[in-house]
Amino acid sequence: CGLFADTLALPSVTIDDHFFHRGGHSLLATRLISKIRQAFGIRLGVREIFQYPTVGRLAELISVGTGADERPALVAGERPERPPLSSAQQRLWFLDQLEGPSPTYNIPLAVRLTGALDAEALRRALVDVAGRHEALRTTFPSENGTPHQAVRSLAETDLALPVTPVTEGSLHQALARLAGVTFDLAAELPIRADLLALSSEEHVLLVVMHHIASDGWSNGPLLRDLATAYAARSRGAAPEWVPLPVQYADYSLWQRGLLATEEERQLAFWKAALAELPEEATLPADRPRPAVASYRGATHEVTVPAVTH
Repeated sequence: CGLFADTLALPSVTIDDHFFHRGGHSLLATRLISKIRQAFGIRLGVREIFQYPTVGRLAELISVGTGADERPALVAGERPERPPLSSAQQRLWFLDQLEGPSPTYNIPLAVRLTGALDAEALRRALVDVAGRHEALRTTFPSENGTPHQAVRSLAETDLALPVTPVTEGSLHQALARLAGVTFDLAAELPIRADLLALSSEEHVLLVVMHHIASDGWSNGPLLRDLATAYAARSRGAAPEWVPLPVQYADYSLWQRGLLATEEERQLAFWKAALAELPEEATLPADRPRPAVASYRGATHEVTVPAVTH
């Protein structure tokens, strides 16, 4: 019950509460799966959460030891000179190579700060956070078409925090402009920060990260670490971190080793399955395909009747 309640951000649940009726969805299901794996050493998939959506039914499944996680533990180990990318990073790197630098995979995080602010302490706190999380100080150069992770040392990590005066009327436009600046994944850190000053005691901190180094779920831990580091730097001290047991490069190596055989099997299968298909999809469309993807779109709202739901 505790894992359900924690995942759904509810004060409590009963053994008969339905995960999806209490606000759950597929993304929260993956978070629940992770919590179950950590607590019980059981490896489940999203399908099991849909099939056994109550605490009671899922507990029965876990009690019989279904899906015991026999994978090797994820631990920090010796790294090669050029650590490979994870599967997710490889996909984003490939899209960057295919389409060119684009803000499509930028993740902007804007936080309004009210009160006296020490901008230099905030800048140093951002550097502290990048020092704690290697993914934020990693670039992705390639050699002969093969990318690798290049983790910069803390001494090489110098994040700027430019301060730009704005008004309430120009704030949205300034945020949109800064959030749309692209990253050079091979040469630039995948994090950037700007401080927009509305007055001496009213600021908006904008942190933009590339999806190759972060995701939406990472915003919470990042803000917690930033608050800890800023509190320390405001006192003239460095934050006293508890060292992280692993970094993302360690995960990449673990994943590559785990999936090596499966990836080869999948690659062979899909090469055979797609062998006869044209290189370009021939789906009918009411407009010609543009030479470059623009990602322009629109929304159309539809009300689904209760009987359909």
